[in-house]
Amino acid sequence: MSAHALDKDLDAVAVSARAELVRAIARSGAWDADPGWRAVFEAVPRHLFVPYYYAGAADGHGHERVWRGSPDPCARERWLRGAYADVPLATRLRDGELVSSSSQPSLMARMLAELRVTDGDRVLEIGAGTGYNAALLAHRLGDDLVTTVDLEPEITESARTHLADAGYRPTVVTGDGTRGVPEHGPYDRIVATCALTSIPRAWPAQCSPGARILAPLATGLIALTVRDADHAEGTFLHTAAYFVPLRGTEPTSPPEIPHRPGDHELLRFLLTLTHGTLDPGEARDLWEREGRPGRERYGITLAGEQAWAWLVTPEGRYTWPLR
Repeated sequence: MSAHALDKDLDAVAVSARAELVRAIARSGAWDADPGWRAVFEAVPRHLFVPYYYAGAADGHGHERVWRGSPDPCARERWLRGAYADVPLATRLRDGELVSSSSQPSLMARMLAELRVTDGDRVLEIGAGTGYNAALLAHRLGDDLVTTVDLEPEITESARTHLADAGYRPTVVTGDGTRGVPEHGPYDRIVATCALTSIPRAWPAQCSPGARILAPLATGLIALTVRDADHAEGTFLHTAAYFVPLRGTEPTSPPEIPHRPGDHELLRFLLTLTHGTLDPGEARDLWEREGRPGRERYGITLAGEQAWAWLVTPEGRYTWPLR
């Protein structure tokens, strides 16, 4: 078997597995906000973007590489079926730590639907990953309207190769995603596929008025509407989201949050969002007093040099400076 081809039996498995993945995403309700994405997921072959990935080793220790070039037909089929499972796939490890992955397809579908693209929108993706998300965007909007950026040359080179193998050629840039890619803007949509600790000021400045920014932050997904280069505001989606941290010029590893055993997931979200600005004990009291609010009741405002998170309203009693 060549490096980029499946035998006939596995080709049939790919078609069947992709159809089942599409049905699973549909059952999850991920496309409710924009059903047009279903045809995109039906068309773009995920397996071309994950020629290998890492799964837990059979002995329970470490990881084992699952790849399409295995001489064992059973191992190749395992790789293929895993490529279409509705789970995130570890695609790059460094010293045993995950540095890049292909996100869970149903979460990708939900994020793309919530991006609310329209024909002609120009999109910037922060975090190229395997290239699969950029391919989905390019299939919907066209290669010329999609730019994806990643700090690691190895990641952008492999993403570019995967995209070409699948027949897509969006712009792939090696660079610091926190700085955006101004030469290909202005953008109507920016979507990040890596976890942030704040919203880089360069992003709204590279957007058209009315643009939408969707990014993982504090285990949630913030959806901001851009007013102008210095102002953006929006609320979190109800969806939980866990991503590999953004790699950039500043450390972006998640802070150590003082969680207690048994803490509710939504309390952990508040503790993460307000880390460094609200005492954990006060955060727990507030969360209980306000009826255990979900993510969708929180928001973020960017105004000039200021940025803050809030509960219910940007000018209400509960506001916290954003780190």
